[in-house]
Amino acid sequence: MGELDEDTFSELLQDEPDEALSLLADMAAATDEGLRRLARSLAGRIFTDLARRGVATRSGAARLTPARADVSEGDLDLERSLDHLIDSRASGRAVDASELVVSTWRRPDTALCLLVDRSGSMQGARLATAAISAAAALYSRTTDSSVIAFADEPIVLKEQASDRRASDVVGDLLALRGSGVTNLAAALRAARTQLAHSTAPRKVTIVLSDCRVTAGGDAVPAAQMLDEIVVLAPAEDSADAEDFATRVGCRWAPLAGASQAPTAITQLLSPT
Repeated sequence: MGELDEDTFSELLQDEPDEALSLLADMAAATDEGLRRLARSLAGRIFTDLARRGVATRSGAARLTPARADVSEGDLDLERSLDHLIDSRASGRAVDASELVVSTWRRPDTALCLLVDRSGSMQGARLATAAISAAAALYSRTTDSSVIAFADEPIVLKEQASDRRASDVVGDLLALRGSGVTNLAAALRAARTQLAHSTAPRKVTIVLSDCRVTAGGDAVPAAQMLDEIVVLAPAEDSADAEDFATRVGCRWAPLAGASQAPTAITQLLSPT
């Protein structure tokens, strides 16, 4: 049976964060059920925590809004949470964070759709990058964001209006393995469908891919139907992504490791 020493892993995470995140992503798919379960539980906490800390505090016309405590950070809204606290105490059960409400600052002006390329070699570093990118996008825009994994066909892991927890989406991504061809055009059309449900004036599609299209034809026409696109590509394999971004006329950035994803997303979403 495999083992996961959390103290040793914490040291590795501090010294070599990208190596640690890649290792954890691989362990989340281990054949040993106990190790796999432990790794996914730890990954859910670590990926979401790193994403939350890496997403920049938003400036501008923000407003204080209520949100579920299990998916957002903020001050406890006692008035909205009091009944659940009383019920939990009376029944002797632990408080469920999903029942509590916090007040948090939100900018309702931007909606996000994250497209995660799951074709080819979806493991290790790329899997870790996908997981932390999803968490960063969801913490940035908790209730106006969607996540779609794609290869030959798009798979919606979180719909635009859903308040699904970031840790659950991370778990789904960690269960994925690379397969199939790369149909970027179909993924972009799926993003357009999701973003159509949002009323935000700014709608951004984040493409996490090397953009090496092998099915579905040229993706540029589908990209031009979207309001705004930004691209994150693996630094060691970014030539096709750079070419795609140039032809579409969008911003892009090379990503050398998973730990850089939250900051890269924040920078790409900042005003030009």
